[in-house]
Amino acid sequence: MITIVEANTKKLLLDFIKFPFSLYKKHPYWVPPLINDELETFDKSKNPAFENADAIFYLAYQNNKIVGRVCAIINWDEVKKQHKSKIRFGWFDFIDDIEVSRALLHKVSEIGKQNNLQYMEGPMGFSNLDKVGVLTEGFNEIGSMITWYNYPYYAQHLEKLGFTKEKEYLENKFPFANVKSEHFEKANNLVRKRYELQSLTFKKTKDIMPYVDEMFELFNASYANLSSFVAITNSQKEYFKKKYISFINPEYIIFVQDKNSKLVGFSIVMPSFAAALQKANGKLFPFGFYHLIQAKKNSKEVLFYLIGIAPEYQNKGVHAVIFDEYFKTFTNKKILNCIRTPELSDNHAIHNIWKHFNPETFKKRCTYRIDL
Repeated sequence: MITIVEANTKKLLLDFIKFPFSLYKKHPYWVPPLINDELETFDKSKNPAFENADAIFYLAYQNNKIVGRVCAIINWDEVKKQHKSKIRFGWFDFIDDIEVSRALLHKVSEIGKQNNLQYMEGPMGFSNLDKVGVLTEGFNEIGSMITWYNYPYYAQHLEKLGFTKEKEYLENKFPFANVKSEHFEKANNLVRKRYELQSLTFKKTKDIMPYVDEMFELFNASYANLSSFVAITNSQKEYFKKKYISFINPEYIIFVQDKNSKLVGFSIVMPSFAAALQKANGKLFPFGFYHLIQAKKNSKEVLFYLIGIAPEYQNKGVHAVIFDEYFKTFTNKKILNCIRTPELSDNHAIHNIWKHFNPETFKKRCTYRIDL
């Protein structure tokens, strides 16, 4: 007998957050989130995503033991402004029992039908800056702080339950040794001169802050044509600014301006926190904070988190300006490996940016959908 309970108290929400810690206990490739960070993400008074979205958290019990979880999300901007009649599901974890996954997804479909929505898709979070996708290839590779890890049976359950693949995301990596300055040095000089561009680099986080709002505007503009995109609101900009920017080495953020000091390109790279988060095991104290600080200072692996080019400058070589700056920074820091976070397989413009570095696709993930 499977019982589904709404996680509508702080204790139940903690149980919701902690369930994967038991499901993946001592798993070598699962990267645990920070528990307090997850609590803040799910706090309607702190996360501005709830200004335009509703979310309900469910736990599945079998013999008085938690055996699964799911979050049902309606992004009302997506429904009303983009006319996508969709309910999302995310934070979807469960034991290898199809009756458990069936019961959890049935609750999501019930909420969708109550709101007259036409289909459900997931796993995905509230926005494009949240985690996305069920891992379908790359189970023997360590996860990251910005992706979900899952067992191979997750996708099998979804397909048995009638879901079909909706969007595919690729994760690629390449050794920094593949990056040769001659690939972009000439283009960098040419592009700077032709379009009168300049790059901005930083040593201190406080110097980045005056540009962050404009960066998010450019993020919205540069990703607007992607099928899955929902624009970041002003309050979300403030939230992400406080949540993420201080996490990132200032020298890993590059901006490109035109002659009028208008932002036309940006890139954010993060040190890999995967091993540090495994050591922290969900807690900043007593030692988790130390592990994260050490990773920030010393990690020889970096993740390309976001890169955006203004629509009018796409396919004009602006990325060469960005890569030229990173080449100098990564050489100085003796970076060994570069990882790209999930990118839509049909986003050919972004794939073309990386082609000179001979990237290897080492993970694939998908979202799945079903009509209600």
